[in-house]
Formats: sequence, structure tokens, C-alpha cells
Amino acid sequence: MTSRELVYRTLENKNHDGRAPRDLWVLPWAAGRYPSELARIQADFPGDFFTPDPCLAQKDRSEGDAYKPGRHIDAWGCIFENRGEGYVGEVKEAIVAVNDEESDWDDTSAVHIPREWLSIDREQVNAQCRASDKFTFAACCPRPFEQLQFIRTTEQLYIDLMLLTPGFLRFITRMHGFYCDLLELWAKTEVDALNIMDDWGSQQSLLIAPALWRKVFRPLYRDYIDIAHRAGKKIFMHSDGHILAIYPDLIEMGLDAVNSQIFCMGIENLRPYAGQITFWGEIDRQNILPYASPEEVKAAVREVRAGLWRSGGAIAQCEFGVGARPENVRAVFAAWEE
Repeated sequence: MTSRELVYRTLENKNHDGRAPRDLWVLPWAAGRYPSELARIQADFPGDFFTPDPCLAQKDRSEGDAYKPGRHIDAWGCIFENRGEGYVGEVKEAIVAVNDEESDWDDTSAVHIPREWLSIDREQVNAQCRASDKFTFAACCPRPFEQLQFIRTTEQLYIDLMLLTPGFLRFITRMHGFYCDLLELWAKTEVDALNIMDDWGSQQSLLIAPALWRKVFRPLYRDYIDIAHRAGKKIFMHSDGHILAIYPDLIEMGLDAVNSQIFCMGIENLRPYAGQITFWGEIDRQNILPYASPEEVKAAVREVRAGLWRSGGAIAQCEFGVGARPENVRAVFAAWEE
């Protein structure tokens, strides 16, 4: 069975052979500190997923290295300040100025919609898909909530979400139209799945009221999911934090797989959704990956398997990020093999 076939069977709860697809996420922080350990993990537990190079004909406007100390400007013109090595910094300054509430969001000239991302070489993308037997992701990832934070700063965006001024809503419509164009383009390629993401949770709850999330953001995600399914593609979503309140929404909209912090929410609270959506990882990177023993890591994997596996419906995903110990990352995949 190829990796592609394995992932499809897992997503459709038809994986009767039992091996969970493997997906290791590696931050530059880990690659820089543990290159030999990482190479051995990847050799012993090869991944089942692949993302093709979009081969853009036009370069976007991003500047600097997002994972290096200093200043980085993203493709939209948002300015990040980073004090560390191997992880992304923070936005401290809005590029859409804060004025009185009547004129807020009227001037968005500093925001660049990165339509360069639409200049993919479809023939090259398709050739890469055909050359691999792995499950392929589109090399794009709409993130409306987070991009709005980058444009406006997190604090100001929360005020915007309370006011919902006409200018703010017009910009969301404009941004959403671009994201739909981007996903429609990738849906015409031979990739297996589209991606979306937004970090929606704090440690204990959703970052905004669920009713507000459903009013403003759920319609956007529904459009993204519909684009994927109309083209016969799967669609995956990532969100950090405690997002239990919107799990029923994600399932109702038809999301195929979600990467979320299941230990933050509690596996027992997610068990009712097993078989209705695929849990795209993860193993707790706040406590278990940095601080637990390898045997405790394996026990955590067994807990995930027992609680969420239903002839599929779970992917052996974890993040080798800041603080994670290489022996614990190895233990994750060893335990899934067992």
C-alpha cells in the first residue's frame, strides 16, 4: 500500500491494517540543534505526506528570514520582530492605522494582497504529484484570523471584532475573495488535499465568543471546505489551543482532518467525535515532548490510539519544535509502530 492509499483509508476510517500515517513537523529550531538525531528519526520513520514546490513565476514581496533574529516582512507587508533563532517573531505595529472608529480600515493601502501566490506552475506541480506516492498537500494555507492580527495587531483586532465597522467587513470580504481564488487554483492541480489554519484557542477556551466566531469566521471556512470538496479534494485544518467549542462546527461543515492540541482539551472530551473527523495529531508539546520520559511518551500515544482510533481517524503527527527532546519525538513514532 502506498502512503497516499494509507492516508485516504485513514481519513475514511477504512484502515484495517492498523498503521497510522506518519507526519513529522520540524521547526528550524530543532533542525539546527539536533541535525543528526533528526536525520535518524526521518530515516527510521519516513513520512507519508508531501508538499510540492509551487514554482511561482512571480516572487512575492516578503523580506528577510522569518526564523532569524531581526526584522521580517511577510508577503502582505506585515512587520515581524524576532529576538530568537529558529522560530517566528511577533508583530508589534499595525500597518492599517488606528484612527477613530468611523474611519478605521478606510485606508488599507499599506496592505499588499499577495496575488503573486497565484502564479504557480500547474504543470510542474502536477509532475511533482505524479512522481510521488505520498499524500500531497497544496502549498498554500489561508489563515484569515491570524493574518488580520498581523495586519492590525492582536489587541486592536479584538476591538475590531467588537465594532465590526463597514471598512473592516469590506476588507475581510476582499481578503476572503483572494483566499478563495488561491484555493480554487490549487484545487485544479493534482494535489490530494488543501490546507487552512488559524490558532483559535487559549489554554482553556476559544479566544472569542463562539457566537462571534460563527458569525464572522465560520462562513469563510465553509467556503474553503466547499471549494475542496467540489474538486474532489480533502481539506485539513490546524489550530492551536482549546477549540472544543467549535469541534461540532468543523464536523458539520465537513472538515476532513484537524490538527489540534488534544491534550489541552482532554482526550476524554474528544472521544465522542472519534470516527466523525480525523485527528491529525498531536502529542502534547507543552509538557510531554519537552519534559516526559520516552515511556511516558509512549503511554500518551497509547492513550490517543485507544481514545480516538476507529479503523483510522488518527494520524501519527507531532511537532519537533522548541523544547522538544529528540528521544521523545522518536518515542512518538516508535509507539505508533508498536
